Amino acid sequence: MANVIQLTFNPFQENTYVVYDDTKECIVVDPGCLFPDEKAELLETIHRLELRPVRLINTHCHIDHILGNHFIATTFNLVLEAHQGEQVVLDSGVQVASMYQIPYPDPSPAIGKFLTAGDVIEFGETRLKAIFTPGHSPASLSFYCEKDRFVLSGDVLFKNSIGRYDLPGGNLQTLMKNIREKLMVLPDEVKVYSGHGVATTIGAERKGNPYLVGE
Repeated sequence: MANVIQLTFNPFQENTYVVYDDTKECIVVDPGCLFPDEKAELLETIHRLELRPVRLINTHCHIDHILGNHFIATTFNLVLEAHQGEQVVLDSGVQVASMYQIPYPDPSPAIGKFLTAGDVIEFGETRLKAIFTPGHSPASLSFYCEKDRFVLSGDVLFKNSIGRYDLPGGNLQTLMKNIREKLMVLPDEVKVYSGHGVATTIGAERKGNPYLVGE
C-alpha cells in the first residue's frame, strides 16, 4: 500500500510530497524546500522511515514547486521528471524568484525525463498514472493511484477552490475543462492531495466546491 507524506515549505506554503510503500522505495514530488531547516526536515523524514528516493517529479514548474529540485537531484542522484511543456516555466525560475525576492542560489536542473499523459510512474509496488491537466500552468500533470485511491493534483484542484489561472500559460476554460473531464470522473472516495492547503476528496469537491457545484 502506498503512503503519502505531506510537508509544507517556503513562503508560499507549498506542499511537498513523499510517496512510498512497503518496499521503502519512494518518490519526491514538487520539493519546495528552500531554507536549511526545510531541507533538513525533508531529509530527516526520508531517513527516519529508511526510504530510498528513486524518482524526482514535478506536477508543474512554478517557482514554489521547484525550489528544492536541485537539492533532491544532487543529494540522491536523480533526474527531474516533468512534462516537456513545463520547461519554459522552469527556465523562468530565476527571474520569478527575483521578482518575489526569494533566494534561489541553486536553480533547478533541466527536465531530464519528459512525462506525458498516460505514462505510468512506477516505483516499488506502486503505480501512478499521469493525467494531463493544464490550465493553471501550460502542461501540468496530476498523478493518480487507482489501487490506493488518491491523486496528486498539483495546483489544479484544491479543497473548495481551483488553481489560479492568471499566470503565464494559465487559462480558466482549459482548467475547468480538465477538472471536469479528467478529475471529476474519478471515484468519490479518491483522496486529493493538492499543492497547497489540506487534502480533500473528489466526492467532497463534487458536492461542495463552489466552482463545481451545479456542473
